[in-house]
Amino acid sequence: MISKKQALLSHLTELRTRLLRSIVCVLVLFLGLAFFANEIYLAIATPLIKQLPTNTSMIATEVAAPFLAPFKCTIFVVIFISMPYLLYQTWAFVAPGLYEKERYFALPLIVISTLLFYLGAAFAFYIVFPLIFKFFALTAPDSISYMPDIEAYLNFILKLFLAFGLVFEVPIITIMLVKSGVTNVQSLVEKRPYIIVGAFGAGMLLTPPDVISQMLLALPIWILFESGLLMCRFFVKSPEDKV
Repeated sequence: MISKKQALLSHLTELRTRLLRSIVCVLVLFLGLAFFANEIYLAIATPLIKQLPTNTSMIATEVAAPFLAPFKCTIFVVIFISMPYLLYQTWAFVAPGLYEKERYFALPLIVISTLLFYLGAAFAFYIVFPLIFKFFALTAPDSISYMPDIEAYLNFILKLFLAFGLVFEVPIITIMLVKSGVTNVQSLVEKRPYIIVGAFGAGMLLTPPDVISQMLLALPIWILFESGLLMCRFFVKSPEDKV
């Protein structure tokens, strides 16, 4: 028999292996993309640059910002790209300890949640950013030159990427709540009005103080919540629940 100490050492060794592989993946991608850090930053800044007034540009108010901001942006892009591999390493470490039914349930959720996070980030980049940056540019006072700082812009969009990425996880959260027995579909249906109000409250808290961006976050929360209810039919069998 394997002693508890040997089992613990085996798990720690496996954990170290998975962590090292994840770190190596991130480092290799970063070294490959670091040379193109400025180009990557410009690509990420495109939604704002397109909305800037004529003869204006972004600025850097800190001494090291022209160097640090693109590299910070590149690190974010590297983690974003490598996320499937990082999640796979996490899954490979956890899966042996799960029952077959748990693996059958967990793996599709991991894949779907990853895709939803990417979808949320894409939604923010291609739909939300152009609208809110246009709104900011148009509402700037005539006496003010709209020239955002590159570091402030990066911090701003990273928060929105995270917010929309997490918001698009609403269907997975809904399924997990129902699957774990915390609630059921019928109960969530009855609480739908409160959830809709909560979605608009989240839109007010997580986005800039303008109606457009708040609506663009609140409406997906509502739609994704409804999608989560429908997905419960496939992942959680309960004849009493009716959407």
